[in-house]
Amino acid sequence: MNLPNAITLSRLVLAAIFVAAMSFPGFPGYLTALVCFSVAAATDWLDGYLARKMGLVTPLGKLLDPLADKILVCAAFVFMSKLSFAPVWVTCVIIGREFLVTGLRQIAVEAGRVLAADRLGKWKTTFQLTFVITALVWLSFSKMESRGVIADLLWKLAKPAAEGGWLMPISLWVALALTVISGANYLWSSRELLKGR
Repeated sequence: MNLPNAITLSRLVLAAIFVAAMSFPGFPGYLTALVCFSVAAATDWLDGYLARKMGLVTPLGKLLDPLADKILVCAAFVFMSKLSFAPVWVTCVIIGREFLVTGLRQIAVEAGRVLAADRLGKWKTTFQLTFVITALVWLSFSKMESRGVIADLLWKLAKPAAEGGWLMPISLWVALALTVISGANYLWSSRELLKGR
């Protein structure tokens, strides 16, 4: 156990708190979910940076880091579909892609190869996180009885498509496109492995 791995474990704890908070609709629940998700999203970058910077890349970290990411993002999209911010089929595509990549990585490990995260995957994650945070901002601030200037500005920026917003739908559809493209890219990169060569 080291600092980067401890941060990764904290992200798993934050993911659990996020799920619990989303189960209580209302301002306290949604605000707690927003804070937990935002902090977890920030630690996603931090633990990897520290591990490389401090020379503390470990097998445990390589296992926990993508696991924490997948749990957080997949749980968030399930809630987004439940709240009608994301179509169910979009959530299914996103979760399906995560299972696909996990399976391909397992096949690669058994073949003595490593499937590293590509740039498309990183951008995919960025837009997924943007979409979820935007939706959580809308949910949280919609439940406030009175908003300050900054909160009101963020609330208006985070409007869903049905309310005339643009940031939430654009981030969702870009995330979906990158999910499909990056998944196809992983498949293409693993074609020799899938052929058993």
